[in-house]
Amino acid sequence: MLKLSPRTAGAVCVVALLLSVGGCRKPRKTTSAPNTTDYSDNIKPLVESTQLSFLRWPNITDYQPLVKTFYEDRNYEIAWTRDGRPTAAAKGFIVAFAAADLKGLNPEDYDGTRWMASVASLNGKPSEDTVAQFDVAMTVCVMRFISDLRIGRVNPQHFNFDINVAQKKYNLAEFVSDNAVDVTDVPKLLRAVEPDSDLYRRTERALALYIDLEKKQLDQNADPLPAVAKTLSPGDAYTAAPELAERLALEHDLDADTDDAGELQPKVYTQRLSDAVKNYQQRHGLTDDGKLTQQTVDSLNVPMSDRVRQLDYTLERFRWLPEPYVNPRLMVNLPEFVLRGYTPEHTLDFTMRVVVGQVMGEHQTPVFAHMMKYIIFRPYWNVPVDIARKELVPHMTVTKGYLESKNYEVVNSKGQLVPNYTVKQVEQGGLMVREKPGPKNSLGLVKFMFPNQYDVYLHSTPAVGLFSRTRRDFSHGCVRVQKPEELAAWLLDGQKDKDGEDWDIDKVHEAMTEGDDNHQVNLKTPVPIVIFYMTAEVEEDGTVHFFNDIYGYDAAMQKVLEKGPPYPVKPEPVVPKTKPGDTA
Repeated sequence: MLKLSPRTAGAVCVVALLLSVGGCRKPRKTTSAPNTTDYSDNIKPLVESTQLSFLRWPNITDYQPLVKTFYEDRNYEIAWTRDGRPTAAAKGFIVAFAAADLKGLNPEDYDGTRWMASVASLNGKPSEDTVAQFDVAMTVCVMRFISDLRIGRVNPQHFNFDINVAQKKYNLAEFVSDNAVDVTDVPKLLRAVEPDSDLYRRTERALALYIDLEKKQLDQNADPLPAVAKTLSPGDAYTAAPELAERLALEHDLDADTDDAGELQPKVYTQRLSDAVKNYQQRHGLTDDGKLTQQTVDSLNVPMSDRVRQLDYTLERFRWLPEPYVNPRLMVNLPEFVLRGYTPEHTLDFTMRVVVGQVMGEHQTPVFAHMMKYIIFRPYWNVPVDIARKELVPHMTVTKGYLESKNYEVVNSKGQLVPNYTVKQVEQGGLMVREKPGPKNSLGLVKFMFPNQYDVYLHSTPAVGLFSRTRRDFSHGCVRVQKPEELAAWLLDGQKDKDGEDWDIDKVHEAMTEGDDNHQVNLKTPVPIVIFYMTAEVEEDGTVHFFNDIYGYDAAMQKVLEKGPPYPVKPEPVVPKTKPGDTA
């Protein structure tokens, strides 16, 4: 007969006891405090379903596997009530759900207005189904809220943005059970979930301000400003001057408390109004001359609700950014036509104007995040086949020697010159056209490279006159920079050339004007760059700027979000570029 040790015999007794009452329980896979399993039979059918009728948005297809894992890891213990009452964590999340609009989210995505009734349903002696439904609803909403704050609501690749949020995703079942169920400070937890970025936090603060302005504007119930028959200058008659003053005061472009003598004429477009309009124009990407144009009136008539939405979408896109790019060293904001450079400490170092891809003709500059790795001085422009076909071949057909007269040459796939080419070879892409380096080259004298599937990058340009325009969408997709020498010197700061000389501004100028053609200089440390899309931007002093939705991405976002959860989580197929050439 087998003789068992006392420890083994004790273990066998425990196992036998567990089996006698219905079987062994699996070990809990959570660090949260234990809770009762009295409602497990009520919870199990709920977490097997992808449709929960007691939620504002019943379809939980995208969260159902996570919710099931959450409860399996807890052995189907409830999470959000104790002794029949909501836990402190549950109460904290209910408050956060109700204020989700302050984070650019929709409270109703998390049953924001339904929780008061849900809590009331726990009074007295609630049924086991009521307790189970409360618990599962809270789990779904907490998961949605944390995920939306962490990686955004919509997969950016749904809009063909080349940004991957996968590496930021939490294991939600584990994260919520271990970090949220017993949390004592919900706001602190949520701040840790959100992007650690001063620009993001400034945008949140601006959003709170504009939510208040939206309420004030609704209370004012003012009519839109009337159209202007002609552009108004200071001193011109304007019957809607009082209404204009009230509108400008709403966003503090006009100091409503100032009572300058002679500046309150009720039907005159005064200098004071003009100064306020100029300030407004500066913040909205308009020609800031202080003249009241119809374009300015149209902008002033945009309701505050639209401005709130622009701030919402800026926060949404920020949540998409992977960790290395939440605080990038370089950021191009496409609707603003501006490049910003930041210090390693994330403070603004410089700004410069840029030219971006045309709105028409499928030349929009793509949105993506990459690492800038090298610079090329005095580059060739390798003309993409589609551009050569559309813009060069018609001239080649009419004018013999056209390419040579315009500083182009033709090469094969190995980069070897082909003097005896045919128009058909160029048209079909059998041979490549490239523009020779020099000051007239379409890429200018330097390009800044961050390899990507679009062959899009930053570069200089001989067409410097475009930088003086307010709206600057003129390229084939690349980003033309206003101050290429300064940008190159900034990027190469601290590096030396092959002769041991510092890459200062003089050295950069020499490389651009007198150096070798197509000369590549690798960056000692790759620099994160984000080609981004913000129609609202908040400066370090809190000044809020708004810009037109030039590519229609805000409108596309609105259509998706208006449908409610579940939002698109799978990327739309992105068609990669298959033909060689530089976008320009």
